[in-house]
Amino acid sequence: MSALPIIGLFVVTLAALGFAAWPLVRRKYRRPGKAGWLLLGAVVLFVLGVGGGSYLMLGRPHLAERSAMGLKTDEVNGLVPFLIERVRKYPNDARAWRYLGQLYSGARAPGQAAAAYSKALAIEGSGDAELDAAFGEALAMQNGGNVPDQAMSAFEAAIAADPKNMAARFYLGLGKSQRNDQAGAIAIWRQLLSETPNDTPLHQLLIDRIAMATAAASAAGPGGGPPDPRKMVAMLAARLKDDPKDGPGWIRLVRAYHVLGEDDKARTALADARKAFAGDKTMLAAFDTAEKDLK
Repeated sequence: MSALPIIGLFVVTLAALGFAAWPLVRRKYRRPGKAGWLLLGAVVLFVLGVGGGSYLMLGRPHLAERSAMGLKTDEVNGLVPFLIERVRKYPNDARAWRYLGQLYSGARAPGQAAAAYSKALAIEGSGDAELDAAFGEALAMQNGGNVPDQAMSAFEAAIAADPKNMAARFYLGLGKSQRNDQAGAIAIWRQLLSETPNDTPLHQLLIDRIAMATAAASAAGPGGGPPDPRKMVAMLAARLKDDPKDGPGWIRLVRAYHVLGEDDKARTALADARKAFAGDKTMLAAFDTAEKDLK
């Protein structure tokens, strides 16, 4: 008897738990055989059952930044071994490699996810926007949010296949920003922002990223060199003076002053932050923690 129906039952049970996982990559496949449909059904049920993952990450991340939302490795232990066995028996089953990559991504194992996606790409070749973008994203996650050259190539391939691919465009902008091409990053993110609904996390993320890239460009040293940290800190301080109700911003300012060796300014910033959030126990506690870091 095939193990596939058992896997399907296992997945439906997981569905009742309501955990979140990465969204199953959407694409049109060639018509599979019976075994292929069963495999597809098992994975679809798993992903739908545990919930659609967020488009964010990279890092709070912010997209990317697509971040897995709370899926634990032990929750997929029943399905990952099945897929591993599947690819051992059928090493040219690109769909199984893709599903394995998705599950590893959801379990926050980006290195293994990248390896699985790489196998799928070796079989199918580049040109599938979702697969290229997923591979690039896994590489970026494996590198702590930094977009390596191989990931940049993957995102460029994804956009060549589908100019509207949102993940690839976000990460391509991130890679450009990390390479000090702030103008290129801002251009990509502004276009993406114009296509993103206002009530989505991605919309606010893009606004923040564009602001950061703009600040970095303004604070760039002579000849467009690396940003001047002191100029960026001064810009943050000026912004908080106009908009003091940014708790995380105050904490970033305090830590920035500390890194620059300007603890007196850090304490002054803490005093200003406490005035702005008088009565807010949560933020006041966060400021206390930031003050302890100064010691």
